[in-house]
Amino acid sequence: MGWMRDETGLDKCAANHVALTPLSHLARAQRVYPERIALIYGDTKLTYAAYHARVSQLASALAKAGVASGDVVATLLPNIPAQSEASFAIPACGAVLNTINTRLDADTVGYIFDHGEAKIALVDSQFMPVVDDAISRMEGPPPTIIEVPDAVAGVAATGEHQTYEDFLKVGDPAFEWIMPIDEWESLALNYTSGTTGRPKGVVYHHRGAYLMTMGTPISWRMTLFPTLLQIVPLFHCNGWNHTWMLPALGGTAVCCRDITAKAIYDAIADHGVTHFGGAPIVLNLIVNATEADRRAFDHTVEVFTAGAPPAPATLAAIGKLGFNVTQVYGLTETYGHVTECVWNADWDTLPSEDQAAIKARQGVAFPMMEDVTVVDDGMTQVVTNGATQGEIVMRGNAVMKGYLKNPEATEKAFQGGYFHSEDLAIQHPDGYIQISDRAKDIIISGGENISSVEVEGALMHHPAVSLCAVVAKPDDKWGEVPCAFVELKDGQTADEAEVIAFTRTRLAGFKCPKRVIFQELPKTSTGKIQKFELRGIAKAL
Repeated sequence: MGWMRDETGLDKCAANHVALTPLSHLARAQRVYPERIALIYGDTKLTYAAYHARVSQLASALAKAGVASGDVVATLLPNIPAQSEASFAIPACGAVLNTINTRLDADTVGYIFDHGEAKIALVDSQFMPVVDDAISRMEGPPPTIIEVPDAVAGVAATGEHQTYEDFLKVGDPAFEWIMPIDEWESLALNYTSGTTGRPKGVVYHHRGAYLMTMGTPISWRMTLFPTLLQIVPLFHCNGWNHTWMLPALGGTAVCCRDITAKAIYDAIADHGVTHFGGAPIVLNLIVNATEADRRAFDHTVEVFTAGAPPAPATLAAIGKLGFNVTQVYGLTETYGHVTECVWNADWDTLPSEDQAAIKARQGVAFPMMEDVTVVDDGMTQVVTNGATQGEIVMRGNAVMKGYLKNPEATEKAFQGGYFHSEDLAIQHPDGYIQISDRAKDIIISGGENISSVEVEGALMHHPAVSLCAVVAKPDDKWGEVPCAFVELKDGQTADEAEVIAFTRTRLAGFKCPKRVIFQELPKTSTGKIQKFELRGIAKAL
């Protein structure tokens, strides 16, 4: 009894403890799968041997350019091979990867360069005008620019900077990677969207990213050798960590610079894509694709969708086209997805509309998370009755280290030993979480709370509606009322009165939009609708 109290000699050592890092996956893949295809872009196909060699060359070139451990190297790149290579190469030379949203304005890019103190930036030639403007606004020393032209997309170099391929030539393909000593070392720096005020710098550690790459294949029911279409921007939570995950499975990444229905269908038909992730807007592209853009395929494509709760009507439509959609949920602060709507076979007999409504739930925690739940203002678990609203909070290894140079915001985010999402949700009796709204998106009309998500879900059932967003419009009598912004499907028509009348068949009267504006919705590069812009329009009506 009690023999385990004596642990003499049972210490950590080089043989039994190695810092967890996603870099290990590519190091292994080049040994185990050297001839398998790792990356596809246009006519280019890189084997794992070639992929590893190019990553090593880039890591070596960065080190020779003076990048030291802990330095930040930024990228402004679309989903092209250079971005995937940089995802491994920058940490492989000990540096911190800072992928920057390619749709940001020059002022914000300049702020990120300054705040993150980027030493070098890899920039697609398309975005050089923005970067030049950003550098002119900086207060600190600017990063050295390495320009990445893209012959496949017809994007030529400006001739003003060293190009990516020339920079690679100075690197050594036999460069010995600098692996982390401590898995808590910083791996990546990602900036929040910053729709109000300056964006915050979210810092990831190697351990969290590694465990994301272990949990995701379980939740996505992956086997060896998947083919992933890179739709999620690699600057968005590092592509939900999928680029770091694929080598563990010997998988293939199909790069996608411009996301269109044709590009998605072509990739599935030509390369046998088995998986991709994307926002609900991507699902809409697929559902509303023209016959000319559609291609036949004979397998089920597994899709993770996140970014906003998808409308049940969209989920029902896409399920008939060969796509199995799983709703996931997460934030920049959680490396991407940390909850999933795990399907229960008992639901198979439900009507299709009921099944689609369940699929729209954000669900339960991924395997690498310790706890994800919904609490009230006092950090007490809400009643799991599918009606009581609270805030989604989470704890586990896939939570950021904190916000760079912002200890106050970090402390606030981690109050009570959980990360606070600021997303409002209900929790069903089976524990499944369902988002009701961002705190700032709740509409309070005459003292009643109206969920913009619920109103949007009703609108999406209208046969002419392609996309919609609902925000608060100031009202003299009620304080604020719902205002809907609607994009119609090509060739479809509808008017305001018709749309409002339609919602009255599905919602209580006070929840129905009082105004409907038909226009293209402003979106981020990840497909999220920029509601702050719509609020400004509604306020001026």
